[in-house]
Amino acid sequence: MKMQNHNKRVRNWLAMLMVALVGQLAAEDAPARSASDELAQKPLHIYLLIGQSNMAGRAPIGDQQSAPLESVYLLDDKASWEPAQNPLNRYSTIRKKLNMQNLGPGYSFAKKMLEANPDQPIGLVVNARGGSKIEQWAKGGQYYKDALQRAKAAQASGTLMGILWHQGESNESNPAGYLAKLEQLVSDLRGDLGEENLPFIAGQVNDLPEINQQIAQLPAKLKATDFVSSAGLKTFDRWHFDTASAIELGHRYAEKMLELELPSKQNAP
Repeated sequence: MKMQNHNKRVRNWLAMLMVALVGQLAAEDAPARSASDELAQKPLHIYLLIGQSNMAGRAPIGDQQSAPLESVYLLDDKASWEPAQNPLNRYSTIRKKLNMQNLGPGYSFAKKMLEANPDQPIGLVVNARGGSKIEQWAKGGQYYKDALQRAKAAQASGTLMGILWHQGESNESNPAGYLAKLEQLVSDLRGDLGEENLPFIAGQVNDLPEINQQIAQLPAKLKATDFVSSAGLKTFDRWHFDTASAIELGHRYAEKMLELELPSKQNAP
C-alpha cells in the first residue's frame, strides 16, 4: 500500500511538472506567434531610414532602449521581419562594424508613431552608412540601389509611408549645391518606388549652418517634404547626438511624419 501511495505521488508530481513546463514553453513561444499573427492580419506601415552615422546610431543604448519594441518590426538580411530591437542598423547592407551601431532616432520615432496609432504595426527598413556623403547616395550608386532594393522588398508586407533622412556632416567641406542634390534624391526615390507623394523628412545636423539652411528650404521646393531642427540637441563629440538627443530627434521626426501623413498635407502644392 505504501508503495502504491508513493507511486501515485510521483505520478501526480510528474503530471504537475509537465503542466508547468508546457505552460512555460507556451509563454516563451507566445511573442513569436503573436508577431506572426499580427503580420499576417494587418499590413505594416513601413518607413525607410537612410543617411549617415546619426541615422545608423551612435548614441549609447540605455537599459530603457534595449528591449524589443512591441508591434514594431525590423527588416532583416533575408527580407523577413523580426521584432525591432537596437541597434536598428544591424542589417544595413552598407554599415560599418556592428559594434559601431548604437542608438539612432528610429527607435523613439517608431515608439511615438505607435503611440499615435496603437493598432497599426510598423515596419522599419534601416540602411544607413556612417561617414557617407550625399553624392554617394545618388541614383546609380550602391547606397541608393541597396536602399531601393530593401524598400521594395518591404513593400510586399504593407505600405511604404515615408522616408527619414539624416545626413550632411560629411559634406562640411563641400556644402554648395546640397539642396539640389537632396531634391534630386527625393525625386528619384519617389519615382523608383512608385510613390509620387511619398513623405520625406530630412534632419538637420549639429552646428553646420551651411548645410542646415539648405535642409530647411526643402519643404518650399518639394511637396510632402519637411525637415526637423537640430536646435537644442546635444552631442558627445563633434557630430554625434547623445542618447537623450537621439531620442528627442526621433520624436521630432514622428511629429513631422504624422503631419505629412494627413491627406491635406500630401496634396498641398
